[in-house]
Amino acid sequence: MGTVTAYGVRAPGAGIERMEIMRRDVGPYDIAIAIAFVGICHSDIHNARDEWGHTAFPLVPGHEIAGTVTAVGSSVRTLAPGDRVGVGVIVDSCRNCAQCLAGNEQYCEAGCVETYNDVGRDGQPTWGGYSERIVVDEHFVYRVPDALSLEAAAPLLCAGITVYSPLRHWGAGPGTRVAVVGLGGLGHMAVKLAAALGAEVTVLSRTVAKEADSARLGAQRHVATHNTSLSELREQFDIVVNTVSARVGLDAHLSLLAVDGVLVNVGLPPERMDLAAATLVDRRRSLAGSMIGGVTETQEMLEFCAGNGCGADVEVVSADDIAAAWDRVVAGDVRYRFVIDGSTIR
Repeated sequence: MGTVTAYGVRAPGAGIERMEIMRRDVGPYDIAIAIAFVGICHSDIHNARDEWGHTAFPLVPGHEIAGTVTAVGSSVRTLAPGDRVGVGVIVDSCRNCAQCLAGNEQYCEAGCVETYNDVGRDGQPTWGGYSERIVVDEHFVYRVPDALSLEAAAPLLCAGITVYSPLRHWGAGPGTRVAVVGLGGLGHMAVKLAAALGAEVTVLSRTVAKEADSARLGAQRHVATHNTSLSELREQFDIVVNTVSARVGLDAHLSLLAVDGVLVNVGLPPERMDLAAATLVDRRRSLAGSMIGGVTETQEMLEFCAGNGCGADVEVVSADDIAAAWDRVVAGDVRYRFVIDGSTIR
């Protein structure tokens, strides 16, 4: 494919800027995609600012990609030019290990290849979706149903599947009580999806500022935690999904769980979090984590969202406004996902 325009960060501490990168030619099983929209995930910012300590620079972020197929490899039979598609957090895995064969490519025993800040099996660095075009193996390209706009679909490829997978795994549905900690990019999708699955949903947010949004998104209750002690909510939930990227009190949040309840962490705070073992033992509670979903589950999630009107709530921004959007994400000033207009990259 050759040189394409992208936006990235050249070194630790540097700002985001326009740059040129090389995309590989379309191989027999590859899909070439013109990127229409790419979501801004908080992990883009963590990586660009090297807050996790393992960023390889230069970096082009972006793993919430939606666009249109422009070309397909000679052996591709599943997609054709003009199809509406998406790409998420991973772009390759070994496909032969037990986890890959079970549909858990995200837990590939050989290590999955991430869409950016990684090295592909060809030995070349992976570049993310803050770019005009991308080439991806067909196995990791998803059909976007017509009922979803591309801008609303883009964040589903990370934010959507990140919360859908644990909700499905731990059985959210009629008769279950789900609490969502934090109403941001991940949290607003957790509320929508848990409600669509039939669960009774409570939002735990710092203030009442988003109470109306909680109700609009499908929650039955909004609790402002700066006014309410978590001790007043003891043993009220079966599943607590923690979506925030800041440190929280694990003991206090585990105490919200009834017998056999689970606290699932999907946010990635840089700090360590500690807990007392007695909090787990007390009600046979579980502390868990979850990372996106496999290929089959991700396509299932897109179809579920299309059938239940669960597209992401987005604010579309220009590529020139990425730096400002990043600052607003860190400040919690977005409802609920920034999406970059790909045409402004070109």
